[in-house]
Amino acid sequence: MDVITTTAALAGFCKQLSKGDFICVDTEFMRDSSFYSKLCLIQASGPDCQGIIDPLADGIDLAPFLDLLMEPSITKVMHAARQDMEIFYALCDDVPSPLFDTQIAAMALGFGDSVGYMALVKGRLGLNLDKGARFTDWSRRPLSNKQLHYALGDVTHLRDLYPGMVEELKSKGRLHWVEQEMETLLVPDLYTYLPDNAWKRLKIRSPKQDYLAVLKAVAAWREEEAQSRNTPRNRILKDDGVYDIALNKPATVQALGNLRGVPRGFEKSRSADKLLRRIKTAIAEKDTYAPVVPKPPRMPPNLGPTVDMLKTLLRLRCEYNDIAPRLVANAADIEMLAAFGEKSDVACLKGWRREAFGDDALDMLAGKIGLRLEGREVVAKRISPDS
Repeated sequence: MDVITTTAALAGFCKQLSKGDFICVDTEFMRDSSFYSKLCLIQASGPDCQGIIDPLADGIDLAPFLDLLMEPSITKVMHAARQDMEIFYALCDDVPSPLFDTQIAAMALGFGDSVGYMALVKGRLGLNLDKGARFTDWSRRPLSNKQLHYALGDVTHLRDLYPGMVEELKSKGRLHWVEQEMETLLVPDLYTYLPDNAWKRLKIRSPKQDYLAVLKAVAAWREEEAQSRNTPRNRILKDDGVYDIALNKPATVQALGNLRGVPRGFEKSRSADKLLRRIKTAIAEKDTYAPVVPKPPRMPPNLGPTVDMLKTLLRLRCEYNDIAPRLVANAADIEMLAAFGEKSDVACLKGWRREAFGDDALDMLAGKIGLRLEGREVVAKRISPDS
């Protein structure tokens, strides 16, 4: 199988791709031992062409393909697009749009939560894909024809899936649902790794200001070290180590070395000195440095039965409409809805989710919808004002 390894060949391929109104895109990358993804292959297909691009080829300039990704008149079709979008954001300093994510579209068509590509291909196209090349080291050269055929299938099958999914979404009046979901994947902040925001990926285990200040400082230090060394965060310091330091706030090398979550011998390194200085500064400036974390709302008592009823309603509505429930509301949303009704700031009271579930949920809370058994089946019924 021919692989595109020159800029001239890539420009010719991109000219073919540009003739269609969509391109299907997938990538193969390695990230096991690095902070940043190492892009190893790009697969792309249009209505009448397909090909594999080798970004590791000597002298190749990806500009023709990256320019095509930024073309607003062409829809970019991907499956579980988050990681691919992250790679392209790093290359383009922007996000490709418009986007159509077949995993999200599949959830809107009743394929369950986060359906895998192989399951989607089998379910919609009736094809069983060969799993043999899934764990390939894509950075090694040469790649076998079997590996390349496997990689190319990720976009040729995607090309076969896309038109039918769009038509079904249109026929069910749900294409705008998927379009609204795509907007969340087009926010650049989703693909940036600012050290001062690294604490947001961690659990907050104490509301105290000094704890929050140290947590932020340690997370930021780890993020900077991971990026500068291009190594995974947990190889710098595991999350448990970050939590240990934030809770104990060590001021000396010895105190740092005594923490269970800190690797043995780390306290003797130059990095330890730098980290201790960051901790000291964070505590001294905690009033301005510590992040402001909203207090969780005070929940009313005895929510359990109401939550259970709303969960049942969600399941019934999603089964009836053939939608994955997790796409509509999660457990936290349901609890907030049970507690605060219309005043709750939850996704299921916005946009298409309100159409699919939110309005009915509010009606249930207002006593306008109830659950009852018909035979052995639970059904949701509107309650007459006179009943």
